[in-house]
This record gives sequence, C-alpha cells and structure tokens, in this order.
Amino acid sequence: MDIFSESLDAHVSAVSACKSLSGQVGKISEIIVHAFKSGNKLLLCGNGGSAADSQHIAAEFVSRFRAERRGLPSIALSTDTSILTAIGNDYSVDRIFSRQVEALAKPGDVVLGLSTSGKSANIFEAMKTAKKYGCHTIAFLGGTGGTIKDIVDLPVVIPSNDTPRIQECHIMLAHIMCDIVEREFLEG
Repeated sequence: MDIFSESLDAHVSAVSACKSLSGQVGKISEIIVHAFKSGNKLLLCGNGGSAADSQHIAAEFVSRFRAERRGLPSIALSTDTSILTAIGNDYSVDRIFSRQVEALAKPGDVVLGLSTSGKSANIFEAMKTAKKYGCHTIAFLGGTGGTIKDIVDLPVVIPSNDTPRIQECHIMLAHIMCDIVEREFLEG
C-alpha cells in the first residue's frame, strides 16, 4: 500500500474511533460555555504541534469560528517566548505552563492541555496547579492517556499511538467543541 492510502486509512480509522467521545466533547463544551458566561477564561497549553493546536483553538474563540459573536477569552500559554524562556531558565521547562497558570488563573477558569502521549511533564504540572487554583481541567490525550489522564477532570483520549493521527483527531474534536460553544454566543 502506498503512503498516501495508508495514511488516509489510518486517519479514517482514528476518526471513526472518536465517535465514542461525543459525550465528553459535549460536557467539555458545556463547561467552557459556563465559564465564558460566568466571566472566566480558557487557558490552553501544549508542546510542539500541540502548542500550535493550542494557539489555533484560542484563535477560534478570540476571533471567530464560523459566525459573528463577541470574542471569547482564550489564551494559548505557548505564545510568549520571553515568558517561556524566562521560566525555563529560572525554574525548569516542566514549569513553563504551571507558572503561567499560577499567574493568570482564577477559580472557574478552564485549563485545557494537549499531549499526544499523555506524559508531558509540563502539561501534568499545569494541570496540578490548575486544580490547586480551582480551575476545571481538561486534557486531549493519546495512547492510554498516560499520567495526565488520572489527574484531570475530563480526559479525552484518542485510542491511537500514531502522533499525527492523534493530532488530527485533537483538532477535529476542538473544531466540534468550538462550533458547539460558539452557537451559545451568536448575535441576533
């Protein structure tokens, strides 16, 4: 089988496995809607491609997904290189997100971490800190969910060990979540 067909087949298989996650995505969407309506915000974090996905999701909320509505308060914690390098240098890379959660989060905020392995130490630390500060914790994960699955309020685990397929499913589920949330804030 050629790489193109093999990749498409793997994608379709991973996406099909996501059908069982509709309840979780619905619950996450409810939590985020409630947070936004209560004056709270969404903080997102991830490494590498998941950092880019965090920024993508934040942009969908702050700008818009499909329709006109007010901007919704979302911040990707991977965007400020001065903060990231200062915390990495002064503390450790494991604290680059938890320190920002400590500085920015308030009770009722939502912290969403993305980790294809479920084992990213800096996402784990961010979730621990978020819980300490009274935030809702959500994680989009892969494989078995790793260590992060057990410490968050709502883990969404893509049952795959194939990083690209996990990332594709994460962004697909995030888009569905954005669509659900946005409909609660439509103008007119």
